[in-house]
Amino acid sequence: MKLDQVRALVTGGSSGIGLEVARDLVEQGAAVAICGRDEKRLKDAAAKAGAEAIHADVSVEADVERLVAQARQRLGGLNVLINNAGFGSFRELTDLDVADMDAIWATNVRGAMLVARECARSFIRDKTRGNIINVASTAGQRGFAGGTAYVASKFALRGMTECWRAELRKHDIRVMLLNPSEVQTEFFSTAGRERKASERKLRPIEIAHAVRAMLEMDDRGFITDLTVWATNPD
Repeated sequence: MKLDQVRALVTGGSSGIGLEVARDLVEQGAAVAICGRDEKRLKDAAAKAGAEAIHADVSVEADVERLVAQARQRLGGLNVLINNAGFGSFRELTDLDVADMDAIWATNVRGAMLVARECARSFIRDKTRGNIINVASTAGQRGFAGGTAYVASKFALRGMTECWRAELRKHDIRVMLLNPSEVQTEFFSTAGRERKASERKLRPIEIAHAVRAMLEMDDRGFITDLTVWATNPD
């Protein structure tokens, strides 16, 4: 598709990958709305990216219904979802509690499902050639110590992507999965892990470029899964 015809909703757009994807798409001529839970931070990010700000929590069904309706109205239609909202928490099994597990799944799994469902309904209703890009992780390909909650959520997103792809292809809706390896964002500090990503690891702009490549392919084809690794990280 042509990027200047993109009308995109980017979830988790207040920082990191989501913000850079939004900024890059706007730079290519797309109309973009971003959402987030922190209203002030969201508005600052939207001003920086040139995007519409819609305050919403993707784990809350009523918020998501309003979010998609407002994005569609403000952008003059909707044909792309970048399903990016998510966070991590890292504890070994013996230290893991239900509250941590439930919080991650509420956003990373239920939230992703809710936004994808409402966008898919919009695409089908409007007879739009829609695009859903689920931002997963290389953690959805292989587990590691301490990763139970986060890894499980990304494996789940991968499985849901395959289900939605099978269901939505008949409606000319492309459902794609993007798997970044570690990216230099606030992800680990937000997750409570004081770990600075090596400057040789990926930046959000590499993931924005991957999103752009996935969308730019002619609608007759699509990239089912795209994994992005740093070439030579420390």
